[in-house]
Amino acid sequence: MSDIIKAIILGLVEGATEFIPVSSTGHLILAADWLNFEGDRAKTFEVFIQLGAILAVLWIYRTKVFDVFRNAARDPSARQLLVNLAIAFLPAAVIGFLIHGWIKDHLFNANTVAWAMLVGGVVILLIEWWDPKVEVEDVDDIPFSKALGIGVAQVLSLFPGVSRSGATIMGARSLGLSRRAATEFSFFLAIPVMFAATGYDLFKSRETLSVGDAPVFAVGFVVSFLSAIVVVKAFLGFVSRHTFKGFAWYRIAFGALLLLIFWNRAA
Repeated sequence: MSDIIKAIILGLVEGATEFIPVSSTGHLILAADWLNFEGDRAKTFEVFIQLGAILAVLWIYRTKVFDVFRNAARDPSARQLLVNLAIAFLPAAVIGFLIHGWIKDHLFNANTVAWAMLVGGVVILLIEWWDPKVEVEDVDDIPFSKALGIGVAQVLSLFPGVSRSGATIMGARSLGLSRRAATEFSFFLAIPVMFAATGYDLFKSRETLSVGDAPVFAVGFVVSFLSAIVVVKAFLGFVSRHTFKGFAWYRIAFGALLLLIFWNRAA
């Protein structure tokens, strides 16, 4: 299989899974293993295509993002959203900076991701069973204390397989946000978080980049961008009418599949 075809497949996987609570890391690990696309170059590619997914969110919410920055000086709700994002960004940013290297060295493996997928699925089911009372309907009305709580929940996503979107959305739901408000805040929070994490990873991996890789990286980037646009729009419509239970059961099944595949391989 050519590297271009591999880039298309991995771009689809990244775009389809980055913003829903199923762990893009777990899916990329399995897809890369199946495609035999591994090594430092592959890891850098997987980081790079995350930029495509981030830009998809920026594109979908471009009007909202532009209005927030333009009106922040005179609009209290726009200013509050920016402050909330800064508050929610800090916990994972600080802790991630301190232990990023240790996590990559010790936790980025299929076994860790599989168990995180399973446990995360059970947690989602428990939160849906609890069904917290909705106190915040709109993303512009989130109080600072709840933004901090979502930021603390996001720290869990440093553990590979937990899912950044899963941690933030379910953390927000636990704190009383509606499903749509929780999902939208997770999308907005992804912009600074993923830009920072991706930029940091690419800077550290800059020696593995070469001009010859440009076509493969470009294809993966574009496919990730386009597939993320489709998924984010569909996901927003879905969460307005449904619970997250389907994603929970999917996580449990996918985690069990990962454990079975790599347990058989080890045996």
